Amino acid sequence: MRQPYTVRQRILGFGCALLILFSLGACGKMTEKKAAEAGENPATAVHSDAPEPSTAATGPEETAALPSAPATREYEPAPEGIVRDEAGAFPGSAFGEYTVIEGEVPAYSGDLDGPSAGPVEPDPGPYMPPEEDAAPFVLTAGEWNDNANWPFFVNLVRSGTITFPVFGIDPTNRVQVTARDEAGAPLANEPVTLFDAEGKTLWTAQTGKDGVAYLFFRADQTPDHVTGVGAEASLSVSTPDETGQGTATVRQIDEITLTGTASAVQRTNLQVMFIVDTTGSMGDELVYLQKDFSSIAGEIGAGDVSYSVCFYRDECDEYVTRCYGFSSDVAAVQALINAEYADGGGDTPEAVAQILTETLADSGYWAENSEKLAFLIFDAPPHAGTDEELDRAIRAAAAQGIHVVPVVASNADRETELFGRALAICTDGTYVFLTDDSGVGGSHLEPIIGNYDVEKLHDVIIRIINSYRVY
Repeated sequence: MRQPYTVRQRILGFGCALLILFSLGACGKMTEKKAAEAGENPATAVHSDAPEPSTAATGPEETAALPSAPATREYEPAPEGIVRDEAGAFPGSAFGEYTVIEGEVPAYSGDLDGPSAGPVEPDPGPYMPPEEDAAPFVLTAGEWNDNANWPFFVNLVRSGTITFPVFGIDPTNRVQVTARDEAGAPLANEPVTLFDAEGKTLWTAQTGKDGVAYLFFRADQTPDHVTGVGAEASLSVSTPDETGQGTATVRQIDEITLTGTASAVQRTNLQVMFIVDTTGSMGDELVYLQKDFSSIAGEIGAGDVSYSVCFYRDECDEYVTRCYGFSSDVAAVQALINAEYADGGGDTPEAVAQILTETLADSGYWAENSEKLAFLIFDAPPHAGTDEELDRAIRAAAAQGIHVVPVVASNADRETELFGRALAICTDGTYVFLTDDSGVGGSHLEPIIGNYDVEKLHDVIIRIINSYRVY
């Protein structure tokens, strides 16, 4: 997008235009007088002494010679935070300096020639944040794992401080199962299933590196037994006295240990997927990933790690979902990230259900012999009415052992926080949230959690990836 002229340029242009019009009018009068004296029709007379139109190149100071701006073109004002560089120019400007005019004004769309104009920059497309706003190692974040802080989470729910279900997801009723072999060693990647008394499957998940899996049931369901690693265990369910603890109920389940033999495929690889909301409000986060992905991959190292990137916006945008398969070619994945820009959206809910269905339930991208980790970088909740689709995607993730790590960005609301935490709880992931400490982007919601450390987002991502990695 080309930039508007300075006030000085406009004044000069207007003055020059008036001067030219006055001169042309005077010349026309003189020509008519000469033609009349010569007996010619001024409308058809040809004057061999008429000057040719000037084609000399003009710079920005000579705006009168530039073509006029189309009346229908709109100019998008520079967003807040854009600053001039050392030469006094704004990013992408063909001029040394210009005045930002707020509102909708015509923008020049012709060619600029002449040494003072410099090369004309191509239309840069939708706004991307200044480099300093998204430089690697700048964004700050915190992390909170509700599964690892379960008593704290239960107290929040019982007191009514936080409430579920959210978008149909209720992580409050949980069964913790640990699978071990005869020697007491944890059995990883083993499927375990929760049933009711009639044998109906309530939840299926896979054990993590520590042999632990988390299974969930709804408030209207009564779990009866768990199976896995060739073993079975019955459950006892109790409803605690809620006196003085609010109205929410979290039923207590004894922690279950299954002792059996390994049957799962050994996992030797790690697959890391970045699922990114690319609507207009996500410019800072997208540019951050563009600048930091190669650094993250370099620090993690090569060999047993592959990456996938998936992007989403919303209905009526340029696209709803755009996904790519896994690759260990970091440069190729970086190129896919670099090709994206933040645009579209416009309302709060986004196509979260659609992207989770594509990446967690229907993708076919995930390998059986891999540890699976999906970072969901977003700032807005799903659309209402997508509860069943979300439930299906989350159950599919748990059954495949896909650990989802929501990364909640600026301007998110409480509903988005609770949705992210529920998603992390149900897939044995962890909850990540950006903080205001970096000074970058909009305001970040303070989550309702316990004490946490503020770290660089880069460091949080590295630490989480390594925690799931197979060595």
